[in-house]
Amino acid sequence: MENNKYNDYISYFRKVLPLGQCFDLIERNLVIGGKEAYLYFIDGFMSSDVLERVISGLLLVSKHDMGQCSSAEDFIKHHLSHGPASTEKNTDTMMKSMLSGLTVMLIDGFADAIIMDLRTYPARSVEEPEKEKSLRGPKDGFVEVLLKNIAMIRRRIRDPRLIFEKYTVGSISKTDVCIGYMKGIVREETLETIRQKITDIKRDTLTVGDQSLVEALGKSQWLSPFPKVRYSQRPDVISAHLTEGKLVILVDNSPTAILVPTGIFDFFQDTDDYYFPLITGNYFRLLRILNMISVIFLTPVYLLLAEGFLPVHPRLEFFIPDEGYAIPLFVQFILLEFAIDALKLASLNTPSSLGMSLSVIGALIMGQFAVDSGWFIPQTILCMAVLALASFTQPSIELGYATKYMRVLLLIGVAIGGLWGALIALLINIIILIRTKNIVGTSYLYPLIPLNKEVLKRLVFRTKA
Repeated sequence: MENNKYNDYISYFRKVLPLGQCFDLIERNLVIGGKEAYLYFIDGFMSSDVLERVISGLLLVSKHDMGQCSSAEDFIKHHLSHGPASTEKNTDTMMKSMLSGLTVMLIDGFADAIIMDLRTYPARSVEEPEKEKSLRGPKDGFVEVLLKNIAMIRRRIRDPRLIFEKYTVGSISKTDVCIGYMKGIVREETLETIRQKITDIKRDTLTVGDQSLVEALGKSQWLSPFPKVRYSQRPDVISAHLTEGKLVILVDNSPTAILVPTGIFDFFQDTDDYYFPLITGNYFRLLRILNMISVIFLTPVYLLLAEGFLPVHPRLEFFIPDEGYAIPLFVQFILLEFAIDALKLASLNTPSSLGMSLSVIGALIMGQFAVDSGWFIPQTILCMAVLALASFTQPSIELGYATKYMRVLLLIGVAIGGLWGALIALLINIIILIRTKNIVGTSYLYPLIPLNKEVLKRLVFRTKA
């Protein structure tokens, strides 16, 4: 019976795997203690040094020693010295393990297969994330290997209550997805909701990793531009939020961690707030909040002033254009919105060796030519330059585009209805913000709605390290 299972396992692997056709799928035949055995693994996931040591040890097993092993469990206990190893009867689980980089060993006479973890994933070195740089904080960031990311979190939280649960998502990709939380601190209702949502995902593959997962977890709210989760590539940020009761979702092959649940006030915090003295950290946070407000209202308010819908203080009259302009201010602002986004996209595809030169060309030649030719006036270019810089004071790209859409809606309101149009557009923005729910279905404005003074105070002001 056991021998039949051994032959069935080999037949299954040879039937499912394109052995011989796909050069990196390896079937290795060995004789261990007088018994025939087969190893199945993927060459690219294997550490050749570790594999050599394991095979050398297996070839040294004598017939007498092999005779003392009545099962795969006994063989693991006596003859496998390297790393995690387990037994498995289910062929689908064997195949999934092998395609995940594990090594499957079949030995004649044993009813179970032996699964060994001898893999090493190709990965870039640990380095500080480009978008979340810190002045004084640690310089490590997540990489594309799930286990390394978990290790960087565990290095900071040495507590047995830190739990990581693994799930598999995608019938084709079979992507490893991990939920991390602090047992006893996290809200059980939130944890159970996320568990259920991940379990219920029915997709062939997570095409774009974390973003595909977020879209699968949350209900479609296409009218709301606000990010339903917070992304971070910094293990210190994730560790701090875990100890506060948040959950983290890690996706294999992605260097970005997903924090849930998330509200609008969570984006007011940043890493440098906590690596400087209390007064400096609060100054940074206040500056970030004021910049966010200015990013939304600067150009709409300027348009109201320039078009005469609001009175202008005498000291600010110098900034209001006193000469005619060929293109309406509203159109200038909209064109500059598109131009700045186009330049951002262009910079992503510009070789680093040419980046500085092209930036100088864009700033000196294109900007001056745009003013001289009458397309734009200096005031609109200055306003948009200030907005472009101010938008980088908070690290969330998603929130940056959400504030952009709010600003454009206000500009459209001013262009259509003046002051009343701006007020109606502002009301629409507020309604969208109130109706937005985070990924677990709770209020996006928590802890303001519903009110929790202690949590609100902690998010708006830094009170302790």
